[in-house]
Amino acid sequence: MKITFLGTGTSQGVPVIACHCGVCESNDSKDKRLRSSVLLSYNNKNVVIDTGPDFRQQMLSAKVEHLDAVLFTHEHKDHVAGLDDVRAFNFKQKMDMPLYASEQVERQLRQEFYYAFSNVKYPGVPQLKFHRIENECFKLFDETITPIEVMHYKLPVFGFRVADFTYITDASFISESEKDKIRGSEVVVLNALRIEDHISHFTLKEALELIKELQPKKAYLTHISHLLGKHDDVLKQLPANVTLAYDGLVLEV
Repeated sequence: MKITFLGTGTSQGVPVIACHCGVCESNDSKDKRLRSSVLLSYNNKNVVIDTGPDFRQQMLSAKVEHLDAVLFTHEHKDHVAGLDDVRAFNFKQKMDMPLYASEQVERQLRQEFYYAFSNVKYPGVPQLKFHRIENECFKLFDETITPIEVMHYKLPVFGFRVADFTYITDASFISESEKDKIRGSEVVVLNALRIEDHISHFTLKEALELIKELQPKKAYLTHISHLLGKHDDVLKQLPANVTLAYDGLVLEV
């Protein structure tokens, strides 16, 4: 399975005009982060996790020529706002786009993109087909997808495990039973927003403590705000088996 990091950043943090951390002015391309999303490529299929505001740009940058399904972690704007742009794949592939989402995410998407579900549709609206998921394993293109329920403050959010790869974003708490689903993963991707405490995201320290507990062979940090610091500066603080993900990073798992 090939994993492409389409975006590793977040809307959290400070506006560019108020930023004094140096990240905005960095010449390192690894400090230029779009909103968090990954592309899973396996069995000749492409599956995206989340369609944030940068979705169109991410698809163009990664040269994604076909898209077979979308998995959603949760309904916040920085993870769903780009859904309308699946219409390009509708047009090219002559098919509705399969969306895999919880009931609460589906309800929110039907509200935000109401025009895609109206009885009388304007020509060219995205063609979408929901598949309801719960906290139970399901098959997608002959691979088992294991949802992992984490808490984003008080909001339930899904992470996903596919084979030996686990992807978790927007978490501040994971129960012991859900941690058991992660154990044994060779690669774990986990959110690490910043150094300081945050009400709904893991800090760098909290993410590193959890990674030490779970003991994956390799861990990547994502959903990174400017407040974490520059890529190369943060790398110096990390254990040997942990690194920062960056936009455009490709893994084979």
